[in-house]
Amino acid sequence: MRQVVAFSGGSDSTALVHRLWELGEDFACLFTPTGNELPGVAESVRGTCAALGRELIEPPNRTLDFWIREFGALPNWRQRWCTRLIKVEPCVAWLRRNPGTVLCVGLRADEDTRVGLYGELATYRYPLKEWGWKRAEVRQYLASRGIRQSVSRRTDCAVCPYQRLGQWFLLWRDYPEEYALGEAYEAAVGYTFRSPGRDYWPAALKDLRAEFEKGRRPKGLASVERDGPSACRVCSL
Repeated sequence: MRQVVAFSGGSDSTALVHRLWELGEDFACLFTPTGNELPGVAESVRGTCAALGRELIEPPNRTLDFWIREFGALPNWRQRWCTRLIKVEPCVAWLRRNPGTVLCVGLRADEDTRVGLYGELATYRYPLKEWGWKRAEVRQYLASRGIRQSVSRRTDCAVCPYQRLGQWFLLWRDYPEEYALGEAYEAAVGYTFRSPGRDYWPAALKDLRAEFEKGRRPKGLASVERDGPSACRVCSL
């Protein structure tokens, strides 16, 4: 049975691949990019695999940009086709071509166990849980090995509709080109990533930007910067 690690480039999966490598385990890495990751994510994943001498598997797929243009619509809480088309279906196709795969997932000991995303197409293993590693152990391990990630805050789409308000602020502040791309998508298709009425802030990214430029700041921003917001869980695979 072939062992494959779901590698997103985030803290948990990065600690996982490095520790399995240290233990001398045989594995390849599985990465399904969306084409809308923050700068450095894909490079970090590919660089890590090259440094560890591990095969990197990237199932053929279409990018987020392709599907937005194909549908003339944005993914949002009403229509979450992005995860299915960009992540799930390409991985399902790969697993069907590679029966007997053991899929290692970076689920920590302080997270709830979930049923395997791909059903009986794979056998699932959760090494971080096996080791009893929680968030603190993951961070301690990465620090002790001097392992730094190119982008540690997020590994999902830059314009993911499931991100919190604080994440949109950080995208505007730290990655203005990616934020501007989100504005361009909204202008082109006439929809918004954020849901109207979700909070007391504007839904449209251009109006949200206007508030940020006035100096308005989301509540809880300090915790988002310190701990990092939770990414789309499926897109972290």
